[in-house]
Amino acid sequence: MEWGKILLIAVVIVCLSSSSARARSNAFAEEEIAALPGQPAVEFSQYSGYVTVDEEEGRALFYWLTEAARGGARAKPLLLWLNGGPGCSSVAYGASEEIGPFKINKNASSLYLNQYSWNKVANILFLESPAGVGFSYTNASSNLNDTGDERTAEDALVFLIRWMDRFPHYKSREFYISGESYAGHYVPQLASKIVDYNNKSSHPFINLKGFIVGNADTDSHYDYIGTVNYWWSHSLISDHTYDLILKSCNNSFKDTSQKCQDALRHSDQEIGNINQYNIYTETCNGSQGGSRHFLKRRRVAELSGYDPCTESYAEIYYNRPDVQKALHANTTGIPYKWTACSDPLFQNWKDSPASMLPVYTKLIAAGLRIWVFSGDTDAVVPVTATRLSLSHLNLKIKTPWYPWYAGGQVGGWTEVYDGLTFATVRGAGHEVPLFQPTRAFKLIESFLSGKDLPKSTV
Repeated sequence: MEWGKILLIAVVIVCLSSSSARARSNAFAEEEIAALPGQPAVEFSQYSGYVTVDEEEGRALFYWLTEAARGGARAKPLLLWLNGGPGCSSVAYGASEEIGPFKINKNASSLYLNQYSWNKVANILFLESPAGVGFSYTNASSNLNDTGDERTAEDALVFLIRWMDRFPHYKSREFYISGESYAGHYVPQLASKIVDYNNKSSHPFINLKGFIVGNADTDSHYDYIGTVNYWWSHSLISDHTYDLILKSCNNSFKDTSQKCQDALRHSDQEIGNINQYNIYTETCNGSQGGSRHFLKRRRVAELSGYDPCTESYAEIYYNRPDVQKALHANTTGIPYKWTACSDPLFQNWKDSPASMLPVYTKLIAAGLRIWVFSGDTDAVVPVTATRLSLSHLNLKIKTPWYPWYAGGQVGGWTEVYDGLTFATVRGAGHEVPLFQPTRAFKLIESFLSGKDLPKSTV
């Protein structure tokens, strides 16, 4: 080949690379958040926007990236956060109540800093998933009637691949997945998809190291038994109702028989109007109790000593046009009602495997770092349910049960198995970082460092 032609090809390659770099630079500029309304000054970058995961049906998922604080973005891993429901927003809960850098003041006009934000130890990527949740959308209304676990996992994988193309400096970065509640399905299923994708790829760039999930729906049979046991052992229901539920419901909250429904209604009456997401805290005025069908209920955010109505403040704040503009959300300009949880998805969930235990077995064999934690005052997906479910993995104990410490106090208890770590968080409800932020921060700090939870106050 003549040197002139070689030189020409080289010039073309450089131009294309430069064009691609400019496109990425423009994407950064367009999706960078200058500042949210009422936001205090910060020393980290934020980005938000949409990634289309299905062009034909017009499904696009909304993300919000809060990079690591104190100039540590390049050195720290990427952590994806998913809320459950199915159908609840990671912006509403994870970002605004639990692990994000900001919380919303009760007047919903300003934000204040979360001193226990997880972006002190990681770059946090919040994803509203599946399409139809929060700001994520679909142009095919039929998608809201046939959404399920499989499509949710597939779309999340497509999102990650395309998002990393947009943010290539996160390719090959240490990557972890986290979440809570029905994310007990989302998180391991997405991890499984990534493992399969990487195994088929000649140049894998999603550097998945592990996942951590809290108060996680894990196995419908064992979760059912463990939940009813929690109600009884914590004096929420009577001996008679406990026996009646176990005899009438065929080991499932989804049993639609008249006897089971009558037994569950009776349990609702006995439990009363408490906040089952943390049984020792107050409810927001007007919130309802109700014990059955915990996978399909709207969530109430609450914290002992804090305002229990924070979810309502989120729904005011994220419906403000100036907030949506700053977030690059709802870009169509069409009036839009953002909700913390999307009810249509609750009623039409297509597929939900009865057990995640086979997925855990696969991912343990793949060598991932896997932690499961449980706030011990949650009556919705309680610690007894998770312990019972995980016990059927039949894992070998490496480090027997011991108390772990945070802030000079017992933070909970933990046991380390061959392939998985389980930890309780003392005094925490369903949203562990909301109820016990200090202990939750020690949890994520230990997980990301690959160290066991501390056995002493030192």
